[in-house]
This record gives sequence, C-alpha cells and structure tokens, in this order.
Amino acid sequence: METKTEHLEKRFGIKQLAEDDRPREKLILRGRQNLSNAELLAILIATGTKDCSAIDLGQRVLQFANNRLNEIGKLQVKDLIKIKGIGEAKAITIVAAMELGRRRKEEEAIQSPKMTCSSDAYLHFEYILEDLPHEEFWIMFLSRNNSIIGKRQVSTGGISSTVVDPKIIYKYALDAMASGIVLCHNHPSGSVQPSKQDILLTRKLIDAGRLLDIFVSDHLIIGNKKYFSFADEGMM
Repeated sequence: METKTEHLEKRFGIKQLAEDDRPREKLILRGRQNLSNAELLAILIATGTKDCSAIDLGQRVLQFANNRLNEIGKLQVKDLIKIKGIGEAKAITIVAAMELGRRRKEEEAIQSPKMTCSSDAYLHFEYILEDLPHEEFWIMFLSRNNSIIGKRQVSTGGISSTVVDPKIIYKYALDAMASGIVLCHNHPSGSVQPSKQDILLTRKLIDAGRLLDIFVSDHLIIGNKKYFSFADEGMM
C-alpha cells in the first residue's frame, strides 16, 4: 500500500519534472526542513542555464562561499555576479533573502528589552555586526534597572581596526541620559580574542565611566557566529 507521500509524488509527477522544478515540489510534499541548502538556493535562483540546473547554480554559490550560509550573508550583488550563471536578478534575489533573515534576528532582539547577561547584548548586536567586511564600534545605552534604551554606532573603520574616541562615547551616553553602557565591536577576521588595544581601551572607558557615574557593564567582541564577553571572562 503506497504512502501519502508516494501518492502525492505520483500526482505531481515529481520524478518526471525538470530538475529545476523539483525543489519547489519537494518543499510542498516534504516540508522546507527536508531540502538541502543547494535546493533552497535553487528555489531563490528559480531557473538554471543551458549548461546547468538551478540546483547546480545553488551548489556553485555555496562553493563560492566555502559552503557556509554565514558567508553568503556577507556577499553583495557585485560578488555574486562573479559566479558563472548568476546574473544580477538572481544575485538581487539571494541578497534580499539574506537580508530578510537578518531582519528576523533584529525583530527577535527588539523583543528582549532588558540586558541581563552577555547573550542579551549579543542578540542586539549580532544582526548589525556579524556579516560586516569592516570593523565597527557600537554602544548600548542602559537605564538604572538595565533596561535597554537605545544603541548607537560610534565609529567605523577598516578590516582590522577602527578609531574610538572616549569623549564621543560619553557624549552619546550623556545625551541618552544613560546610567550604564555596553561596548561592542566586531572582528571581520572571525577571531573574537581581544587585542592589547581592546583591553587598554576597555580599561580606559571603565575609568572614565566611574568619573561620570556611568557603569560599563560589558564589552563584546563579535565574529563568526560567536562572541567574547569581557564581563564573562572577569575582565571588567
């Protein structure tokens, strides 16, 4: 006796469909969780070329990004069109899908209005900093009861550093009437180990905060789906 899935496969004729169409039918029949990354990309790509299927193009995109979805999220249209068979329209669709995923993370962060631990802060900064090819420095403003009242970019730089002016940081904190702040920057290299400069800057900002009665709760370094917390490591 045939199963429901086998009945639907016969009805849709999945084995007789063009290879380009099979991921769509597979998603309907078996659910999105049963598709490979290449098949999901094939749905976004929509059509293949005369030489290869949409699935083949999906595999090329993955190979270009070292088989890491996180790396695909960092690619721009100008990067994707370097892949044979990926034109501007296909590249725009992939970039748009990655951006929707990033915004989903942003919505999750908005639902966490209080900073109780380093992972709360990470949730608020990950979607901003994770995929950047350059370094940026941000601060989060906290009220006296650790409610998150805002965040702001302080500086942006190159692939290995950015200039941070303590006077600017505390001007922003005073403007926001913050009782505390969380420092955060990314390492595009993916390594989250703090440099000597990171450690010295953190100490400098903690000392300055004491004079202004603004508590520095933590300093996060974000890179490659992980983070380093100065507070968690007892370095505050």
